[in-house]
Amino acid sequence: MTAHRFSLRVYYEDTDLAGLVYYANYLKFIERARTEWVRAQGIDQVALKARGLAFAVRQLTADYLKPARFDDLLTVETTETARSPARLTLSQRVLRDETLLFSAEVTLVCVKDNGTPTRLPL
Repeated sequence: MTAHRFSLRVYYEDTDLAGLVYYANYLKFIERARTEWVRAQGIDQVALKARGLAFAVRQLTADYLKPARFDDLLTVETTETARSPARLTLSQRVLRDETLLFSAEVTLVCVKDNGTPTRLPL
C-alpha cells in the first residue's frame, strides 16, 4: 500500500532546551499527518462530527530513534496496516530525508458523542 506523505518544518517552539524536538511534539506531528490522511481518504471530519461521530486514538506505540532539530524539514509517512469494522491501524514514520527518526503504530476507533464505540464510517 502506498504511504501518504505529509511535510512539515521544525520550528523553534517545537524544540526543548537542548535544541531537539520535544518528545511529545512527535505526537502532534503524526496527528497532523493522520488528519491529512483521513482527508485524503475522502472523509469530511466536520461532517462526521455533525453526525455525532469522531475518531479517537485507542492505542499508540512509539519508538524514538534519532532527534530532529530546529529548521529540519520532516516528512511523515502514514500507511494503513489493518482494518476491521471497528478499528483501523496505521503505521506512521517521521523522516528527515531518508533517515528514520520516529515510528509509531496507531490504532483508531470511531466513537459517538457519548464516548461509546461504533463502526468505522469507512
